[in-house]
Amino acid sequence: METPQAAGGPAEQPPSYPAPPLVPYSPPAQSPPPLQTWQPAPPRRSRLWYASLLLAVIVTLGGLGLLYQDDISWQQQSGDLSRQNASLRDQLRITQSDYRTAQQTIQDLKTQALHPNVGIWNVQQHIDGPDFYLAGGVPDTFTYHLHATSSGPMSVSILTFEQFAASVDCVHQGTGNTNYCMHHQPKIANTWLNVTKVDYDFHLAEGCANYMVVFTAGGAVTVSPNVSVTYNPAPTFTGDC
Repeated sequence: METPQAAGGPAEQPPSYPAPPLVPYSPPAQSPPPLQTWQPAPPRRSRLWYASLLLAVIVTLGGLGLLYQDDISWQQQSGDLSRQNASLRDQLRITQSDYRTAQQTIQDLKTQALHPNVGIWNVQQHIDGPDFYLAGGVPDTFTYHLHATSSGPMSVSILTFEQFAASVDCVHQGTGNTNYCMHHQPKIANTWLNVTKVDYDFHLAEGCANYMVVFTAGGAVTVSPNVSVTYNPAPTFTGDC
């Protein structure tokens, strides 16, 4: 810039100075960019998916635990019910058995009521020899259960009254002794000679009142009878009637 001259005098020149030397410009060295440590955050949708998956796993495990507990509980209840059922089945079998026994007892009682059984001769008696006898009537409308034993050989016959009378006449006429005549009449219903035991059910008196039983022996014996009768009336006449 030039300095203006003062009015009325010569202008004074300023001193000149040499120009400073030119220094080349060097820009500052650039520092390396810092390492990037920031990572982009996962998208929000991924976080929700993981959270949902975790929740589903927790719920599933919890459900499995509950199912396991329920299964154990049901198994225990099932075992208890099985034992109770087995006990009830045993009680039912016992009850059914008792019921069948009761039914049979009732049926037996009904049968006994319709057909009562009564013992009529069970006292020991002696036959002193071949001229002696034991005799008893066979009741009408009854089954006659003849059971007897003896200490020695005896003879037993079931006779009609007419046959018994003929046997007595046989003795009186001297045809034979009592032990013979009582068992040798024609058409005797039943006869057992020289035995020590008799077991027989006689049915011909169920519709006929015309029979008797006679015991004799060839020597002295003791007879042990166990005779009973069962009421069993026949619908019509039987035997000698």
